[in-house]
Amino acid sequence: MPTITLPDNTQREYKGSLTIMQVAQDIGPGLGKAAIAGYIDNELHDACEVIEHDAHLRIITNRDPEGIEIIRHSFAHLMGHAIKQLFPNAKMAIGPVIEYGFYYDIDVEKPFTPDDLQAIEVRMNELIKKDYDVIREVVSRDKAMQTFIKRDEPYKQEIINEIPDNENIKLYYHEEYTDMCRGPHVPNTRHLRYFKLTKLAGAYWRGDSDNKMLQRIYGTAWQDKKSMKEYLERLDEAEKRDHRKLGKKQDLFHFQEEAPGMVFWHQKGWAIYKIIEKYISDKMNLHGYEEINTPQVVDVSLWERSGHWDKFREDMFTTNSENRNYAIKPMNCPCHVQVFNQGLKSYKELPIRLAEFGSCHRNEASGTLHGLMRARSFTQDDAHIFCTEDQIQDEVSNFISMLFEIYHDFGFDEVIIKFSTRPDSRVGSDEIWDKAEKALELAIENNKLECQLQPGEGAFYGPKIEFSLKDCLGRVWQCGTIQVDFSMPELLGASYIDEDSSKKVPVMLHRAIVGSMERFIGILIENYAGSYPVWLAPIQVVVMSITENQAEYTKKVSNILKNEDFRVEQDLRNETIGLKIRDHAMQRIPYQVILGPREQEENTVSVRTRDGKDLSSMPVNNFIQILKEEIKLLGSVKSEE
Repeated sequence: MPTITLPDNTQREYKGSLTIMQVAQDIGPGLGKAAIAGYIDNELHDACEVIEHDAHLRIITNRDPEGIEIIRHSFAHLMGHAIKQLFPNAKMAIGPVIEYGFYYDIDVEKPFTPDDLQAIEVRMNELIKKDYDVIREVVSRDKAMQTFIKRDEPYKQEIINEIPDNENIKLYYHEEYTDMCRGPHVPNTRHLRYFKLTKLAGAYWRGDSDNKMLQRIYGTAWQDKKSMKEYLERLDEAEKRDHRKLGKKQDLFHFQEEAPGMVFWHQKGWAIYKIIEKYISDKMNLHGYEEINTPQVVDVSLWERSGHWDKFREDMFTTNSENRNYAIKPMNCPCHVQVFNQGLKSYKELPIRLAEFGSCHRNEASGTLHGLMRARSFTQDDAHIFCTEDQIQDEVSNFISMLFEIYHDFGFDEVIIKFSTRPDSRVGSDEIWDKAEKALELAIENNKLECQLQPGEGAFYGPKIEFSLKDCLGRVWQCGTIQVDFSMPELLGASYIDEDSSKKVPVMLHRAIVGSMERFIGILIENYAGSYPVWLAPIQVVVMSITENQAEYTKKVSNILKNEDFRVEQDLRNETIGLKIRDHAMQRIPYQVILGPREQEENTVSVRTRDGKDLSSMPVNNFIQILKEEIKLLGSVKSEE
């Protein structure tokens, strides 16, 4: 006679064992229809799970975060059902849940086409309408293996081979289709209504380029029509803002096959890069950083000593010369230790803050490359602070203060903070990790940060605080980080002379604000949709003549503005002023200066904003003042919607 305690602490007694679904139906027909799964004593189970003892029960519906995740995972299996009906020879690999949706990796003879994607979506909708039950069966490892041998699913067999012999496996049946999963899944396809297949991609089996390239189908799924509509609208807006399209349209940069994953910056794109670099450099100078530069190619022995070789060798580009093996640096930290190591250091000199816009290279898989967001060649706004243990709190606090100031100036005021602790694979003793984690926990507390815990996600040499930006579409981009490292300085022989004349190993704080410069520019392009704040715009003003008679006056005004250090373009083309205005509006240049006979005669300028607002005629000095005042506002000025 199990007694079921519900979340409101009410209790229900039953004469015998029963399932989560039966409890839901007993509470009410509405809940019975809505129930997807449930927590039995804080453990999530399928709705068919039998309760045989007294237990606390929380029933999950599509209104719960767990509910939507279950729906998305069930959609992956439903997609597998449709694919096997349409492509019987397809071999199914894995189909996990991701943010906002799901995907499935499939091995097929010919790559899927957009038409195939449409056909799969149609078949999924046909299957949904059947409202069939999703059946769960818990089986032995051997039975699961026999099931997928019979179904000729080699990828499922490979996964099963890695499962311990004594472990049971859950099989889920969608009519004739069988899949395996930890679950839970929806009890019936009536819970699967709102979805869309979004894109096709390639993906190596298990992310290893030595393995076969599989076809990946992405989809999104939601609990109701309204939520899905809003998400698809965001996707459509994100497509319009794609930095690769805007980069081409605004002539900022390009990529080409001869240098995959490496940016060719054009003049306007490089202008944005240099603006950001100078801004951050000036900020670091104010906060006591010494800017340095270190080699890009370093003997492999240094990476071996630092621990990076064992951890990252597959991601490093290598070369050799005169019987020596070199690696192109994938990060800057070991080189910064070498700079610190030059000359004897006293405790009185600490903290020492070494910063570098360090060019790094990583051998990312070609399938993961994504414009500026994921590149093989990138620049880190990297810095390393060498300090004593007593200085950690002040240094972390000062960094956090600077970081929030910088983010604000770029227009980002919503920052998500996460604390990542020791990974399984790491260097340093547990005692050292305890000390490092406690130091960051105290910093989080001292700075009153709201923080999400990420167990096991720290760097191999130390725990870290991550700072992620939320853009105008609600997307989250991890950018900043600060890490406490007690291990690498010792591995690389760093030391200072303490007050008692003893030799001590400094603490090393790894920190970055924007992370990758390239990626951050990609984020800015998409956040502002190419309509950058005046201070960031590669061209701030375009000066246009109405007729060729204003050519000299146009040059004069352009030079006046250039002499005030504004970034100016002039347009003397023999075209109509309407066409010129449209062209430059497409380029999203913040201000258009239009010069006709009246302006020339009165020695004034007629000014329009990029969104079409007419500021009328004014003396050029008045316009200069407007520009200066707006530039002072930095991130307080948002892009036009």
